[in-house]
Amino acid sequence: MKHFILDPHMCAAFGGAFYPTGHSMVMFPNADDASRVGHQLIDKGFSGDEVYLIPPKTLLAQISPTVRDDADTPLPSAGTDGATVRMYTKLAREGQTGLLVKTENRATAERLMEVVRQVPYSVAERYCRLVIEDL
Repeated sequence: MKHFILDPHMCAAFGGAFYPTGHSMVMFPNADDASRVGHQLIDKGFSGDEVYLIPPKTLLAQISPTVRDDADTPLPSAGTDGATVRMYTKLAREGQTGLLVKTENRATAERLMEVVRQVPYSVAERYCRLVIEDL
């Protein structure tokens, strides 16, 4: 499992908001659950290079700045990427930990969720090319 460092390829070409296409982001109220799930995913065949643990401080320092608080003013954005980042920011401020996992297809996302569903989580989103889908 890797510690997260924001890569420019994880941001939208238009607007620059966090948008890691081909990945899923899950937020956990308990940091130990996030870490445990990350390790279980690796045990179940996910590559350790494709599972990122994102502590609240890291999320607030690297992901939150990709969206300004007033990004939807005067007009709202066409997508939900800004609102999604603001939701992650709110959860990180509450102390929640993120787990970002490479999930290039639906089957891989479902394998991820089989492990995630064993513990409490707040939100799970999969970033597809044109849409953010709830898991």
